[in-house]
Amino acid sequence: MQDFKQQKWFTTDNPAIFFEDSPVGRLKKMIWEASEEEIEKILAEYEIPSPSELGKAGCYIQTTPRSKQIEKRRKNDIVFVPIGCTENHGLHANSGLDTFQVTMVLEGLRRYTAKKGYECNLAFPPLLYGGHPYHHIGMPGTVMMPEEVVKETLIYTMLGLWNDGYRKIILVNNHGHSWMLESAIHEFCKRYQLPGIFRTVEWHRSVREFFVPVDRPDSLETHFVHADECETACARLLFPDMIDMAAAQEAWPTTYLFKSHYDTSVESYRRPSRWSEGEGHAAIERRGTPEGVVGNPKLATARKAKRPIAATLKFLTLIHDEIREAFPPGEVPPVEMTTLRTKEELEPFLKEPLSEGWKSVDELPRKGIFEKL
Repeated sequence: MQDFKQQKWFTTDNPAIFFEDSPVGRLKKMIWEASEEEIEKILAEYEIPSPSELGKAGCYIQTTPRSKQIEKRRKNDIVFVPIGCTENHGLHANSGLDTFQVTMVLEGLRRYTAKKGYECNLAFPPLLYGGHPYHHIGMPGTVMMPEEVVKETLIYTMLGLWNDGYRKIILVNNHGHSWMLESAIHEFCKRYQLPGIFRTVEWHRSVREFFVPVDRPDSLETHFVHADECETACARLLFPDMIDMAAAQEAWPTTYLFKSHYDTSVESYRRPSRWSEGEGHAAIERRGTPEGVVGNPKLATARKAKRPIAATLKFLTLIHDEIREAFPPGEVPPVEMTTLRTKEELEPFLKEPLSEGWKSVDELPRKGIFEKL
């Protein structure tokens, strides 16, 4: 058992920034201390920036001939699922910003693992519109899907991927609907009780330390909120042709109560409540910030995004590598320790799809209180 009393931490010259003495913390410490030249080398390993690969053959499951995709899966059955949305990000930015950010980051991860000889799998974004918090209601350019539609779409996406042999499913989120993704994972597991690794990663929040303004030349100057310096900087690095800086506007929220209670988008202030844990204490976007911006995107440069994006790529690589080491292709966590099913019951379902004796999840007996769903 880990002795938490003996846990060590790495401090920095900024009291707001410290890292746990763990694989994640040591990775972050390395990125934190890296020179800008070293950051450039990391980005080059992932070929960042590169054009979008959404329409490029062989990059996603859906753009690869099935014969070749099966070969990839046999070497690596981890699949990353990008989660974006359609949302007003101000006059200067594209409404598909979230989708392009997350896909382009994951495409970098795919290129990196391909060079290593075990290319990870990418699935097309299942949510091109997405769910949204209440305060975005009424905004043109933002398309809101009902929460149940979002959740059920993700559940059946996971089920279809699992049935095709991808039993390590990582939902990588780039948008403010994280509670819907968490709900989808738990409902998927309750409903089907299938072994695997199922996780959601909100990539900005995972490397929040690199979105905190600090005293160095390549640092962001403001805390992450929405369509602001932080998001615009990432977009300028990844897909600059979709950004029109001449149209950038500065706007700040109207807040009536709890100004020091609610945190911003990546929880960089360590305040008591997440931004999503309440409504009514501030104006809705349409009334308070109809510009579609909360912050100052005029401050954004591609340079300021390089360290956060490098941290994200390395963190996602760590997730990938830890899964692959613990559960090589074709292996899953112990059935009888992670579900209420037996190893014998699931044996045919865990075989390679269409191999001798394989059964589809459509033949799976329902289990427990969710058996009639």
